[in-house]
Amino acid sequence: MNETGACIVQRDLTVLLEKEHPGFETAREQLSHYAELVKSPAYYHTYRITPLTLWHAASCGFTADGVLEELTSMARYGLPSGAAEDIRRWIDRYGQFKLRPVPGEPEQLELEYNGAGEFGLLERVAAQLVLPAGTWNLTDERHLRLPASKRGYLKQELARLGYPVLDEAGYHQGRTLEFAFRQELAEGRPFRLRPYQQEAVSAFAGKADDGGSGVVVLPCGAGKTVVGLAAMEQFQCETLILTSNVTSVRQWISELTSKTTLPAEAIGEYSGEKKQVKPVTVSTYQILTHRTRKEEGFKHMSLFNERDWGLIIYDEVHLLPAPIFRATADIQATRRLGLTATLIREDGCERDVFSLIGPKRYDVPWRTLEESGFIAQVDCQEIRVSMPEPHLDRYVMAEGREKFRIAAENPYKNEIVRRLLDRHRGRQVLIIGQYLDQLQSIARDLQVPLITGSTPQAERGRLFQAFREGELPVLAVSKVANFAVDLPDASVAIQISGSFGSRQEEAQRLGRILRPKRDGGRAYFYTIVSENTREQEFALRRQLFLLEQGYEYAVQRESEGVEA
Repeated sequence: MNETGACIVQRDLTVLLEKEHPGFETAREQLSHYAELVKSPAYYHTYRITPLTLWHAASCGFTADGVLEELTSMARYGLPSGAAEDIRRWIDRYGQFKLRPVPGEPEQLELEYNGAGEFGLLERVAAQLVLPAGTWNLTDERHLRLPASKRGYLKQELARLGYPVLDEAGYHQGRTLEFAFRQELAEGRPFRLRPYQQEAVSAFAGKADDGGSGVVVLPCGAGKTVVGLAAMEQFQCETLILTSNVTSVRQWISELTSKTTLPAEAIGEYSGEKKQVKPVTVSTYQILTHRTRKEEGFKHMSLFNERDWGLIIYDEVHLLPAPIFRATADIQATRRLGLTATLIREDGCERDVFSLIGPKRYDVPWRTLEESGFIAQVDCQEIRVSMPEPHLDRYVMAEGREKFRIAAENPYKNEIVRRLLDRHRGRQVLIIGQYLDQLQSIARDLQVPLITGSTPQAERGRLFQAFREGELPVLAVSKVANFAVDLPDASVAIQISGSFGSRQEEAQRLGRILRPKRDGGRAYFYTIVSENTREQEFALRRQLFLLEQGYEYAVQRESEGVEA
């Protein structure tokens, strides 16, 4: 027993971390490596340790002994009976199954089981996977041969059964593409990788014979695109890059042309507007999953096989749609790099990312990069406002999602936004919302331009560029700006509505203002919510990811005044 410990560890591997404890910050940093924050009431933060969080920790080099030593040192009443055994069992399962090539038989793979005991497990696994008779061969109690085409399916299903596979079957090189990083950018600035970017690439690439699949987790604004370019430069091969929207496609192309020696004719855009397939091709998840009718196939999914890709980069991997998972299961011999600011998925498919893209290879806490000056320092504030009487009456009578929407579209928010714009006059400000009627109203009231999903791509690009160049100090945006939009001088974000309790979205929206500012100034992230409503409840959920990263939300009520 450690009566001064900051945590209470429960039998179900829930961990309660006392917020006011002097060891809070240290404990939070340690828990972030192998636990997930699930709620944060006033006095205790609640974390959950799961098989997946432990597997990700194991993939980054954590051992069962190391995790247990940390937990024991933090646990006020020690570890409950059975907790240590569960943690050790789940971590030790990482690497018990290894997938390896069969020498001289490229169409076959061998699954090796290195666990203690459990003889007959491989035979049970084959039966549970429902592999067709004659396609697998149990050579002994510890070795199972199966078709190489089942590589992705095997990994996905074994992870669901609780047995993560360490894939050592190797990767093909793909068609060679020689290029290098530029030493100097067009404006004369020297260019080189930041230390953490180099560490991320080294962790992804691994040893020469087994590196090449997994996820790199870095904050928005920390240069995840550069990590992708560095992985391409490392492997010198033709590459397919998938990202979230056409704006992001063109940002990738801009980064490729400005930071590498690749000629423009070697880089293609595959989108709704262009269908270029080049040695480096940049496309979107939307175009690959587009189909005219539900019963039709995905005609653009053939892009996965258009060239001999040696690397596929999944930008914003937490957004990967189900059809892309299915296609990825079939291309496990191709190196795969996932880039994201958060492993959290709203659909609960984190385990599929783990098994098909790969485990977490590298991450670095947001606050660590902030302290080092690589991302901006941020103040986060929630402003709670009342609702006008007629609006409140509608809210009381409504049900379900409509209740949330009425609270989100509270017209009193417009005045708060106006005051915040006065407070931050002279800064680049983004007003971000979920509902088009609300955004149109506020854009009209404040006379600021608005970008939504229906804004033509050319007009969208023009407005983003005007904002980057300082011609537009304020820009209202819908959720189209949640992902992969490079707005380096944005220093204030005002969130007027969001997607219910999406932690993923909260992280992405904060990311829009995280790039270091040329004047060295701070960034400000405001969330305006209707007080004592469902929106306030969901706002607490949204903030979990940022609290886990070390950010604290100050809460201010409208009645306390929001002055310029």
